[in-house]
This record gives sequence, structure tokens and C-alpha cells, in this order.
Amino acid sequence: MLHNALGQLRAKNLGTGKHPDGQGLWLVKRSKEAGKWILRVSIGGKRREMGLGRWPDVSIAEARERAAEARKVLRDGLDPIAERGKSKHKPHRLTVKEAIEGCFEARKAELKRDGDAGRWMSPLATHIIPKIGKLPVEDVDQHTLKRVLDPLWHTKTEAAAKALQRMNLTLKHAAALGLDVDLQATMKARALLGKQRHSVTHIPSMPYQDAPAFYEWLTEQRGTAALALRFLILTLARTSEVRLATFDEVEGDIWTLPPERTKTGKEHRIPLAKEALKIVALCRELSPNEFLFPAYKGKPLSDMAMSSLMKREGYEARPHGFRATFRTWGEECTDAPFEVKEAALGHAVDAGVVGAYQRSDRMIGRRKLASSWNEFLLA
Repeated sequence: MLHNALGQLRAKNLGTGKHPDGQGLWLVKRSKEAGKWILRVSIGGKRREMGLGRWPDVSIAEARERAAEARKVLRDGLDPIAERGKSKHKPHRLTVKEAIEGCFEARKAELKRDGDAGRWMSPLATHIIPKIGKLPVEDVDQHTLKRVLDPLWHTKTEAAAKALQRMNLTLKHAAALGLDVDLQATMKARALLGKQRHSVTHIPSMPYQDAPAFYEWLTEQRGTAALALRFLILTLARTSEVRLATFDEVEGDIWTLPPERTKTGKEHRIPLAKEALKIVALCRELSPNEFLFPAYKGKPLSDMAMSSLMKREGYEARPHGFRATFRTWGEECTDAPFEVKEAALGHAVDAGVVGAYQRSDRMIGRRKLASSWNEFLLA
């Protein structure tokens, strides 16, 4: 039986063809200068050929060493070709930062505007990545997470809870990649951190009885922020929806917010009462671009402009609070159905089977309610 039949000089001088070295190792030469090493093995009763690298890049000694390793795997009852394939596809040790970024990319389609606003990443970018971003994700355990989140668990409760929840998603993503991560790490960390001490705080709102006087004062104020705040109060839209409003979204007496601009991710049509239509007409005269409420250099109004206006004048209430002002007024001063009042705020009220069949946005009832709110504010 041949064994170590080839030498360096002989291998170099051999012509094209297959040349045995022994124990199933062969040098297959395509030309005098190039070839490859193969190992013939029997796997499951079938003869297979396993490539061991190009000659002369892989020397005779290295080819024999690789062949010996393959035979050892075979003696252990495994398929050396399949085992080598597994090692090729084994993912490298991802860091926590890399795993988070990969998870974010995979989930982008589920997020509003593909996560461009940065809200999904924010808790992780602020509290996780700076502290353990370089740590291999496979080394993350409950003690690591507790150490990172403990300082803010009871003080920045919402950010800490979101960071922990998104780390849970990140670990699941890493597990799907084939990494050996502890999928229970976040659950165990929560047990170590304990129950959060916090109370729900609502955005300050204005009593509906004070809203007409405030609106009258607002009409006397100059500037884009005051005009935008009037429009927000009349339409009950969210601050970002008003700031980024464009003229092409308004058709007749309907302002249509596309899905990517709403919190629910669904189109929301808003009826515009007389006062709101007057504001739109005024904006068409004043605005130099596509935004109803532009700021300097063609940009939309700042996200703090309306809030700063109220704060500067000493009001505790904030713009978003007018949604609660309206909802309380609607409950106490109108006979509008619950579904109409909720739909006016853009809330989803038809779930499950009902939502599958009930597809009206209750525009008739909402027009009437918007008109009544308009009259109340101007009374």
C-alpha cells in the first residue's frame, strides 16, 4: 500500500493526471504548474472525494495533515465533508453593537418610516451600546444586563424597559443566526431588577372651560407657532402631524394624513371646520414652500415651537394635552357616540372581526363633531 509516495520534487515534475500519495490522498494536476489535493473516503458505503486545497499553495505536508484530520472525523462516525461545511457557515462572534444593528435592519419594515426617526434604536444607543457594545453578544447574561440597567431602572423607567425589551429581540435575532446566546437573559435580568417604582404621568392638559379664552388669546398672537397651535387645537392632530403638514395633503375640507405620518400606521382623514379652513387659506398666502407651517430656510416648524410658546406664557398645559381637553369636552358636552369621539382622535376602535367588516371612518359624525368643537372654541 502506498504511503507518502510523493515528494516535493516529484510532485513538481509530474504531468497532468491523478497521482496517489497513499491512504486515499491524491494529487490531481491540471497542468505541470497547477493542481489540487483530494482525499477519497467512504461515507455511508459510498465513495466520496473531499477537496483539501490547491497545489502548490497547499504543500504536501499540509495536505497530509488535513487528510489525517478528516480521517479522524470519519473514525468518530461523522461525515468530514458535512462537518467542514458547518464550520464554514458558523457565524463569527458578533458584538452586542453588531447584533443590535442586525436586529434593527431585520425589523425595519415593521417600524414606522423604516425606523428613520430613531425611536427604536434610541434606548439602546443611549444606554446599552456605550457600555457593552463591544462585548460579544454570546457573553451577555442577566448579570450584565442588570449592571447596565440598574442605575436607571427606577429613574428612567420607560427607557430602561424599552432597552430591556429590545435586547430580548436582539438576543432572539442572534440565536436565529446560530449563536449560542442565553434567550432567558432578559427575563432573569428583570427578576433581578425587580418591579419598577414609577407612576404614570399624563401630559398636562387645559380644562375645556378655559379653552375658548385661550384660543381667543392665541388668535391675537403673531408667528407661525401660534398659527400652527390654533390648527392643532381645531383638528386634534398630534404635534408632528401638524408640523409636517403639507398643502398636497389638504383637498377641499379634508386633510388626509398618509399611513407613514400617523401613529397607527393607517391613513387618517381629518374634517376641517370653518376656522381650520381659514387657517389653511392664510397659510397658502404666507408659506413660501410646501409646508403649511414653515420655519427658516425652508424647513418645517421646530418640534418644540408650539410647546415653547405655551411654556413661555406660563401655561402648564402642553399642545398634545388639547386632545384630552377635547375628549373631556366631548364626553360632558355632546351626545356624540363613543366611536365618533375616538375616531376624531385617530384612535382605532374597531378590532378583530368588527374591524374586518366595519370600514367607515365615520366622517359624517366627525364633521358634525368638528363643527361643534369649532363653535365652542369661538363662542
